[in-house]
Amino acid sequence: MSVPALVAAAFLVDLAVGDPPRFPHPVVVMGKVITRLERALYAPGKLPGLAGGTLTALVVVISAYGVTAGIIYLLQGIHPWLAAAAEIWLISTTLAARGLAGAAGDVLRPLSGGDLGLAREMAGRIVGRETGSMNAREVTRAAVETVAENTVDGVIAPLFYAFIGGAPLAMAYRAVNTLDSMVGYRNDRYLYFGRFSARLDDAANYLPARIGGLMILAAAWITGRRAVGALRAVIRDARRHPSPNSGVPEAAMAGALGVRLGGINVYGGKESFRPYLGDDIYPLAPVHIRQAVDLMFMSSFLALSAGVAARAAVDRLLESVPVFRFFWI
Repeated sequence: MSVPALVAAAFLVDLAVGDPPRFPHPVVVMGKVITRLERALYAPGKLPGLAGGTLTALVVVISAYGVTAGIIYLLQGIHPWLAAAAEIWLISTTLAARGLAGAAGDVLRPLSGGDLGLAREMAGRIVGRETGSMNAREVTRAAVETVAENTVDGVIAPLFYAFIGGAPLAMAYRAVNTLDSMVGYRNDRYLYFGRFSARLDDAANYLPARIGGLMILAAAWITGRRAVGALRAVIRDARRHPSPNSGVPEAAMAGALGVRLGGINVYGGKESFRPYLGDDIYPLAPVHIRQAVDLMFMSSFLALSAGVAARAAVDRLLESVPVFRFFWI
């Protein structure tokens, strides 16, 4: 199977089944490996911490790529279709469109039904901030911001790397993302140990975040939402976000929905202000969670379609210059 066909099939698998709860998942394995390496290599202090964290990140990312490539190579020797099936499944585990929609729905249902306590609890499962004292508007904001950010992290970025390098590169990206979510924090423990992981995640998401912003803008235009507002918010507000990447999809989502994101978040009992993104045209309400999910799906389909077309075009081009195929999967 061609790479575009493999990636498209993997996307459909994710939509159909997501992540079955009792089925082994590569990210769980990555998390256990990161935890064990942290226990073995963590050291306080600038240079020891930076060295141990860098080694941890390199081992995890290189291993994710190598093990995935090795599995596919071994299965290829048994039968090509077995290797193709494995690659489809492995790529699908790096995608999270269905899971993201489900997690957002878990917040939306109790919020719409007036059960703020349960909505806070569900929001706490998908965000790093404290949710126990949030009001309904803050819960909504947390869910919309998570959907926007993970439109890139959970869908568009894995697709981007899968189209370039198949399952091995998509899995390496997922390793980078998992490292950042576990150790990429600016706190006393991870300021140095997690620095390389955080910078690696910034670099890996730089292009996908901007592609994601463009896809959200296009999705807003197709669905009749505020495409001009999305563009304006990205140009004006994205750079204000403390992350070099997250501000792009969040600003695009805020502008497309006509809402304002950002504000006070609480981490470890301390308030932290996130710059405002978008304009407060409509007050944040539970319906905006559903609208954000709709834009996530449309953006994902657009990214998939663009990736299939681009990869197919590059493959056809390279067929006329065979020597370059040495550098291309």
